[in-house]
Amino acid sequence: MQHQHFQLIYGVHTFHGIRVGQGPALLVCLHGFGESAEHFLPLAEGLAHRFTLVALDMPLHGRTRWEGPAPMTKEDLHHILTLLLQQEGHQRCTLLGYSMGGRLALCAVEEMAGILDGLVLLAGDGLYKNRWHVFVTQTWLGNRIFRYQSYHPAFFFKLLLLARRLGWINESIYKFAYHRMDTEDKRLQVYRVWTTLRRMMPNLPHVEVRMQQYQVKLLQVFGKYDRIIPPAFARRFQHASFPVKTMVLEKGHQLINGSLGYTIDNNL
Repeated sequence: MQHQHFQLIYGVHTFHGIRVGQGPALLVCLHGFGESAEHFLPLAEGLAHRFTLVALDMPLHGRTRWEGPAPMTKEDLHHILTLLLQQEGHQRCTLLGYSMGGRLALCAVEEMAGILDGLVLLAGDGLYKNRWHVFVTQTWLGNRIFRYQSYHPAFFFKLLLLARRLGWINESIYKFAYHRMDTEDKRLQVYRVWTTLRRMMPNLPHVEVRMQQYQVKLLQVFGKYDRIIPPAFARRFQHASFPVKTMVLEKGHQLINGSLGYTIDNNL
């Protein structure tokens, strides 16, 4: 399906985005780590009749230019998404986040629940706090250690191997971490992205209050064999007082393909 490229200017930053579909409602998509807006194009197969899908490359991803060392904040994300809705001529939207994008989507809910028709989390990060992620992004010491190991990874790999042998992490997480960190360029990408997005940590109790206040519908989709964001994370909202639907597919962490668009369409 044909798609269009566009730019969105936010201060000194330039976001690249894609638009696909001609449906009457707007679906705003936030991608995962190391991916880009185009990762969502397969969803148009099942959703383009219902939505116009728009997605932005997040900072340090794709063609987006995030200028300077300042981290992205929740206020930045709110302003960026507000500008996007204005540019698209919509007052409301449904928000979809995959993996890392799920964490950003949850942050957006804190400020934007009142204009959301729904929230879709695909293997959404942010439902539980990763202690290592918090340590290396939220503390001065952790960030210094994180930066050091980006250039001197031997100790990190020894710890990773030890953690696997002791059963502290499973094989899938071991392979995922090793693949993300096995070259200097990859390690620096992780360091820069995690540092730039270090303020993007959702306040989950506040998210629940806001979703309850506006009765935002939530669709959660997990992969049965996903060891990175396992289906057990669905428990975070199992007693929520807003509409929640959870689906577990016969997949791993990689959920997005053409058939998923139809699944989302049938279950929103």
